[in-house]
Amino acid sequence: MNFKEILELIDKVAERGIAGVEIEQAGTKLRIEGKPAQPQVIHSYVGDARNDAPMVAGPQHAALPAPSAASQPGAAAAPAKAPEEQGSHIITSPIVGTFYRSPNPAQPAFVNVGDRVTKGQVLCIIEAMKLMNEIESDADGVILAIYPQNGQPVEYGQPLFAIKV
Repeated sequence: MNFKEILELIDKVAERGIAGVEIEQAGTKLRIEGKPAQPQVIHSYVGDARNDAPMVAGPQHAALPAPSAASQPGAAAAPAKAPEEQGSHIITSPIVGTFYRSPNPAQPAFVNVGDRVTKGQVLCIIEAMKLMNEIESDADGVILAIYPQNGQPVEYGQPLFAIKV
């Protein structure tokens, strides 16, 4: 093998995403390692036309602030103020990660707006560094609002649920 053939082989390995190739020819051994292929995980969620709005129960809807402020950096705590003033309890994200309402796309959500929850009940999953972290309720009550959408990234301290205690 000449230098030009080796360069072409390197290009082919990189181009096709091959993890590696090893060739032995006339007592010469050549090993070319490409970047390991990253497994691609695709999550899908079909939402409604109000995709940006938090899920809210009954008459409290008018009292909640617009959710667009929650998507702006530094404004994560803004949606929490109105429900707290109404005597509700806000559950915030204990970690940075991706918010999921159900254990997998084929299963129903852990909770929905209007559901009664008990202390210790799993409300959602936050995926962080390929680990699925179950987020449990720290109070008994009824779900008033679910702020993040399924599959949405969440920050530490960002409101996840409003619960009427």
